[in-house]
Amino acid sequence: MKNYLVKLSIMISLVFFLFNAAWAQSNINFSKGQTVYVPVYSHIYTGSKGASFDLAVTLSIRNTNPKRPITISIADYYNCGGKLQKRYIEQPIKLNAMASHRFVIVESDRTGGSGANFIVKWKSEHKSNPPIIESIMIGTKSKQGISFTSRGQVIEALSD
Repeated sequence: MKNYLVKLSIMISLVFFLFNAAWAQSNINFSKGQTVYVPVYSHIYTGSKGASFDLAVTLSIRNTNPKRPITISIADYYNCGGKLQKRYIEQPIKLNAMASHRFVIVESDRTGGSGANFIVKWKSEHKSNPPIIESIMIGTKSKQGISFTSRGQVIEALSD
């Protein structure tokens, strides 16, 4: 009986492991391209009087595909009113497998405001792992420092 329970336990564990591995693999949303909205903050408000705290912004785009490149065609910066502030890409940028690229907005640039964003468009010749697109904000004032990140949100996917 004890031997039977050990075998049953091993079989249940194996089925659970295989099910989880298959579920994780099927949970990847491969795509040939996407438009991604990325929230960024050129400054935030602190304290009871709402004093502003200026932040430097880094937009980071990381190709997570270990075998294939992707192409970044748009990285446009919009202010909190939805007005285009700057186009960061003049020519498409090829990101090789596992490569990354960044765009920086300096701490003294307050043009975006507290509700700024980037729109990033990427594409691939083949279905690919989607890149990680995120913003990193950091600022210092006196002896105080703050940093945080925001992850991009897909707002449109290329249809096959």
